[in-house]
Amino acid sequence: MLYDDNSKTITTKRLQLRLFTKADAPNVARLCNNYNIYKSTMYLPFPYNVEDALSWIDRHLDNFEEQRSYEFAITDKENGELYGAIALSHNHHYNNGEIAYWIGEEFWGNGFATESAEALIYFAFEVKRLHKVFARYFASNPASGKVMEKLGMKKEGVLLDHIRKDDRYEDLLHYGILNLN
Repeated sequence: MLYDDNSKTITTKRLQLRLFTKADAPNVARLCNNYNIYKSTMYLPFPYNVEDALSWIDRHLDNFEEQRSYEFAITDKENGELYGAIALSHNHHYNNGEIAYWIGEEFWGNGFATESAEALIYFAFEVKRLHKVFARYFASNPASGKVMEKLGMKKEGVLLDHIRKDDRYEDLLHYGILNLN
């Protein structure tokens, strides 16, 4: 894995994680305007349109420069195709951060979430020197839990009926990993 501070990119075997640009908004809207992604995420609206994408992208650079959060586009290293997004929050007071991600449904099952999350944990621990990274997922989305387990994260707890989504309650599973270096 390689992080380039000048371009704010992380390069992996198959992927490049880079900042979003306004030109990404139509693709973000196309990928996010999907009920299956909406029902597995805490904050994405549905339906999702280009204005939603532009509003979201507009905050990224300030968040990055002020070290509040680091939102990256998950793209193909060779052709630049957008697969999804991954973000790391940065809580300075507690020296930890939360990873959150989504992958466009047409790209599920290719390991892009795992590969990009590995890169973001590297970024969190080696570049930002965080002590802990955590992630949460709905019990109804066990594939996300498998990603967290592949990353070496440990299950820390379950918050029962913690999130209300479309008039149903979801259990929220909490996973974490410590930087032991």
